[in-house]
Amino acid sequence: MKKYFFISILFLLWTLIFISCKKTSIEAEKIIGPDSLKFESNILTPEKLWYFGRISDMQLSTDKNKLLFGVMWYDWQENKGNRELYIIDLNTKQRQRITTTPKSEYNARWCPDGQKIGYLYPDKNGDLQLFEMNIDGSKIEQISYIKGGVNGFEYAPDQKHIAFFKDVKIIPDPEDIYSDLPKANARIYEDLLPRHWDQWVKSFSHLFIAPYSDKIDTVGKDVMYTQAYECPLYPFGGNEQINWHPDGKQLAFTAKAMIGRDYALSTNSDIYIYDLDKDDLWNMTKGMMGFDQNPVYSPDGKKIAWESMEREGYESDRIRPFIYDFTKDTMWEAVENYETHATNLKWSPDGEFIHFISPWHGTQQIYLVDIYKKKPLAITSGTHNYHDFLISKQGIIGIKQSMSKPDEIYIIDPLSGAESELSFINKYWLDQLQMGEVRPYWINTIDKKKMLVWVIYPPHFDSTKKYPTILYCEGGPQSMVGQFWSYRWNFQLMAANEYIIVAPNRRGLPGFGIEWLEQISGDYCGLNIQDYLTAIDTFATVCYVNKDALGAAGASYGGYSVYYLAGVHNGRFKAFISHSGMFNLESQYLETDEYWFVNWDLGGPYWDKNNKIVQRTYANSPHKLVDKWDTPILVMHGENDFRISYTQGLQAFQAARLRNIPAKLVIFPEENHWILKPQNAILWQREFFGWFDKYLKNQ
Repeated sequence: MKKYFFISILFLLWTLIFISCKKTSIEAEKIIGPDSLKFESNILTPEKLWYFGRISDMQLSTDKNKLLFGVMWYDWQENKGNRELYIIDLNTKQRQRITTTPKSEYNARWCPDGQKIGYLYPDKNGDLQLFEMNIDGSKIEQISYIKGGVNGFEYAPDQKHIAFFKDVKIIPDPEDIYSDLPKANARIYEDLLPRHWDQWVKSFSHLFIAPYSDKIDTVGKDVMYTQAYECPLYPFGGNEQINWHPDGKQLAFTAKAMIGRDYALSTNSDIYIYDLDKDDLWNMTKGMMGFDQNPVYSPDGKKIAWESMEREGYESDRIRPFIYDFTKDTMWEAVENYETHATNLKWSPDGEFIHFISPWHGTQQIYLVDIYKKKPLAITSGTHNYHDFLISKQGIIGIKQSMSKPDEIYIIDPLSGAESELSFINKYWLDQLQMGEVRPYWINTIDKKKMLVWVIYPPHFDSTKKYPTILYCEGGPQSMVGQFWSYRWNFQLMAANEYIIVAPNRRGLPGFGIEWLEQISGDYCGLNIQDYLTAIDTFATVCYVNKDALGAAGASYGGYSVYYLAGVHNGRFKAFISHSGMFNLESQYLETDEYWFVNWDLGGPYWDKNNKIVQRTYANSPHKLVDKWDTPILVMHGENDFRISYTQGLQAFQAARLRNIPAKLVIFPEENHWILKPQNAILWQREFFGWFDKYLKNQ
């Protein structure tokens, strides 16, 4: 008896231990999703920003009556996020969350037969594989078993094939060269682009096509014929760079048929058409020398539209909507005499019109153009940015944001432009917060042109008070100061900290005509810098601005602007903040990755002594103005930023300290050109406001 009693006790203890371990394991798999926290105040803080859900990747069902999309939720205390999938019934306007998992679902797509939803999810090895489920989230099954996983996929419309991206190694490892040195740790390169944006280059993404089945374990056909070419284009390209023909027998895709030095010097990407039956590849845009990308077949498959830039090496050239007619073998631009970009091309159901998004006067709107008459018509208007949309039976479905509100999904009447919100993902948190007013001002520049300046006021603004004021310097350098909602450069957060923000659309930004956009190329130190000074001088005279408490901040080209202003501001500013800024243009030329950028924007290499633009550019590098620096400066940089190396920030910080100027250096070892991890982002904000508070509020 005692023996059996002892065994029973052991079994009970083992069971308790197992349950305890199982509980710990379940607790470790905490599911991050929307929180129900009640804020203690109505003032925005860095921590509160991380409660907002981030909407992306809308997809219409086959019958166009349901909308599928994802929302990324974060837990800043856990320092991680989780993406879940939602569906909105466009007839009833009801929203349903269909996944509740500890890991993120990506790239969700409706199966063409309308019965299931496919998506990418980590398998037991951590590789992203294709899974499928019923449209209510039930009956989950793994479909792909491809070694190393896949990066993205699209079903063929007839559901007979699937296209997907997968990395292909192009740079050998040391052990591939020296088999007797298996423990050697080195990177070996013989050509340019050893590193790109935030990674040391070892592989390119290739496009594959495989037969569709309920178990895909083969990579199928490498559409790029094993060449060391890239699709989609890193780092910004995604599924929008491929598109199936409606009959499922052709696939159009974006690729850049270059490697090494050629890749680093050129922006020439092309649209390729792959014929599955013939195993044939055709370069449709051969001879078109700029970026050509994002092909979209017309509903009947007889035409294809894509986004095209004209000039090779100019990454901010005007984006033109181009169309090719397969039946007539003709090609044309879909708009005439257009002064800005046209992106996110979508066909009307009858194939007679193209919808697109354009930036104009500090906003982004949805437009419509008859592809033969070529005269665009604005569908939406207002103080906002649309950055994605789809065409449904009920109207246009778009994702909209503003400086005062993060992304939400809206339905738009295509005739009247009237909008109504569908998603309400962030309503709970927005209802608890007070946002500051955003006002547009048109002011005169030194050469008598008109410039749009956004001014953002603190919540509970009191015009009888004097506020410290921050001049915001936009990066890009050719990115519009539109109605964007940022999770780092958030104007409402700055205003909530009792600052007035002056954000000018200086020379070099889109949405104000081609001449305004292109003036900055080869003239970094010229009129656009004067535009900044004009903006801050204009508002420094306003009664509620404390002209003795002015700061300037910016990132990338905006960081360059801060470094340059530090040498020419003549006492205007009391503090500066530069993030990922260019400081020494000579070292920047040899440290960067994409040489088309510095060749176009700076004029070329500093050793070209016969080029007047080049010599003017480098003569005005901010590092040559350090002898005139006299103002405290905070420098922040990501160590994995290879577009603008962290050594640029290191040089600027050390130059300031050698001059005995108060300075601070904040380096993020795991971040790139952006700060993406929740706690790093909050630290960034705390350093940002701590620095400005010290020198603009506490003097």
